[in-house]
Amino acid sequence: MKILASLVLSLLALSAVAQGPAAHLTVSTDGETVIDAQAGMAWSRCVEGMYWNGKTCEGEAVLATHKEAMNLAADRRKADGEDWRVPRVTALRQLVSDMQALRDGGRSRFPRAPEGWYWAGSANVDSSAPVVNQYNYGNLSQGRTSENTNRMAFLHGWAVDMDTGEARGDVLKRTTRLPVRLVRLLSVEKKCKRDCPRPDILR
Repeated sequence: MKILASLVLSLLALSAVAQGPAAHLTVSTDGETVIDAQAGMAWSRCVEGMYWNGKTCEGEAVLATHKEAMNLAADRRKADGEDWRVPRVTALRQLVSDMQALRDGGRSRFPRAPEGWYWAGSANVDSSAPVVNQYNYGNLSQGRTSENTNRMAFLHGWAVDMDTGEARGDVLKRTTRLPVRLVRLLSVEKKCKRDCPRPDILR
């Protein structure tokens, strides 16, 4: 009995090693997305500007400003009817962690991906916005104050280094041009059959 139990445990251990810690990242049947079954998400396999040719990602990556990145997501939503969006910081950092757990660093899942920083969908307010002169007629007529200027002065955008997982929201100006990888929730029929842990990292 002990021998049988030991054999079963050994087989389970070998299976876990074979699958690896990021085995939940699988390529879709059409090859165009990478499915994260645990999080209930589908990642675009190629960054914006590139396309899947059946074997690899081809073309040139678009380097976009933060606003252009959001527009790319909106354009893709309209084009194929799926809820594509620029991922949040937490989603990108989790993807970096999952890719680092793979033997090839995720290159087979995301071929020809540019290295370095990528835009995240989160935005950061620049708290150093100038003080608004409350006696200036132009400011008065538009209802502009120091308080609402600070609230609306989105001069920076969050970005994640896809090599290290570092996230910054205080350095990169939103006019900086970076690659964009879009993500969407899986449609109902593609979600896990059981209740998978799904961190709310897209909302």
